[in-house]
Amino acid sequence: QVQLVESGGGLVQAGASLRLSCAASGRTFRNYAMGWFRQAPGKEREFVAAITWSGGITRITDSVKGRFTISRDNAKNTVYLQMNNLKPEDTAVYYCAADYGSSLYVSVAEYRYWGQGTQVTVSS
Repeated sequence: QVQLVESGGGLVQAGASLRLSCAASGRTFRNYAMGWFRQAPGKEREFVAAITWSGGITRITDSVKGRFTISRDNAKNTVYLQMNNLKPEDTAVYYCAADYGSSLYVSVAEYRYWGQGTQVTVSS
């Protein structure tokens, strides 16, 4: 069992930056792949970024590539999503997710543990 808590969301102007954090707790945090997803009102939850346990492999969806980066600090049991040059279309609830495995997971169905989400709103 893993518990995930996101933080760092807020209301910002277009072009601003935010850094989201996801703190994990539970039985273990060893060898967990982690990812970030987002969901706008009336939209399906979509993949944003993922990272392996070692942090050596990352994947960023094309729509945010060059603006967003994912990283993790295993000593703090935390994964981060640095979001730069935010755009109104980035407005969504952002969720972190985790699962035990060695692969990079990019599908909602591939993660069994989810946080409650943090709201990011970008005004034009």
